[in-house]
Amino acid sequence: MSPLAQPLTLPCGTVLKNRIAKSAMSDSLGDGAGNPTDEQINLYGRWARGGLGLSIIGEVQATPNYAEKPGNLILNRHSDYNQLRRLAAAGRIDGSQLWLQLGHAGAMADEPISSPKGPSALDLPGLTCSALSLKEIEALPAEFARTANLAKELGFGGVEIHAAHGFLLSQFLSPLFNKREDAYGGSLQNRMRLLLEVISAVRAGVGPGFPVGIKLNATDQLKGGFAEDEAHEVVAAIDKLAIDLIDISGGTYFPGAVSSSDRAGSGPYFLEFATRARAKTRIPLMVTGGFKTSVQAESAISEGKADLVGLARALVVEPELPAFWLASQHVEPQFPSFKNPPEGGVTAWYTMQITRHSKGESALSPDDLNDAIEAYENRDEARRRIWNLKFN
Repeated sequence: MSPLAQPLTLPCGTVLKNRIAKSAMSDSLGDGAGNPTDEQINLYGRWARGGLGLSIIGEVQATPNYAEKPGNLILNRHSDYNQLRRLAAAGRIDGSQLWLQLGHAGAMADEPISSPKGPSALDLPGLTCSALSLKEIEALPAEFARTANLAKELGFGGVEIHAAHGFLLSQFLSPLFNKREDAYGGSLQNRMRLLLEVISAVRAGVGPGFPVGIKLNATDQLKGGFAEDEAHEVVAAIDKLAIDLIDISGGTYFPGAVSSSDRAGSGPYFLEFATRARAKTRIPLMVTGGFKTSVQAESAISEGKADLVGLARALVVEPELPAFWLASQHVEPQFPSFKNPPEGGVTAWYTMQITRHSKGESALSPDDLNDAIEAYENRDEARRRIWNLKFN
């Protein structure tokens, strides 16, 4: 049996049927009004049938005020519950789990549809935001908890709190974003305060038997930002709380920054960090980023460096990849190569490839990059119009 085929029992008692997860991506498949589309339901059903133990839907918002993209889902009392229940059911096919990632873009919110606010006011090239008030910050844990509880009511298998990639909770952790002088800024203990309050509120809201994970940056890969030593201290603090999975990633969508998924390399990015984190926590660790071969994934599990392997772009180029790996068939994803793509262009190509899969259409080729970028931008603009008509 492949090490990837072993089940994993989480601290809350939930059992994941194997060690392969689809990590959260912004799939941009919402309808522009915060609700799932039939294509999104099809996609997560396809990934579940492909053998995944766990899928996580990226950037699910509590309100329309701080969305990362106009294709994000919104989960509140005004949502389309029928479509959400259908999505939850699709993600449960063949015993797979489907979790929602609880998002809040903060300073990185999409300005045409949102109101960017972060820990502190910023006025930088490509990034301008105002500061959240103390009252707004103090309201956030209850907001996350309400969203998590609704996810549970609608049949989703769990939630993941997003504290990575430069979005709000990650911004609070980073001294580059967080210049506050109150109880939520300054020392690392203060900068992690909101994150710990959110975790505690979510757990209290959903009870002890519902899976709650967290996505945490190992580093935001910016000079003067959130670094690995601080991240290990945060892991140690999280270990004292009732968390079921720590999903380790890195990088940020800060304008001009290089994302982890775009950097060159032949192997997983954050296994060394996870190995050191083992000394800080008993909580299962999911490592996301850079897994390109089945041997890499199997080794991470068999050597005890990770409890769960997170795949993202690999599942975009080969949606049925888990089924091959679980059967010890060494089918490897064939990643496209692009020559001098513009900033954001590779993300656009992968996002539109996701859309092709959701519709059952033929795959894109690398030569389709410019067309994919145009389609991606046009769809965002169309959904921004829908979003603003409904919410603004």
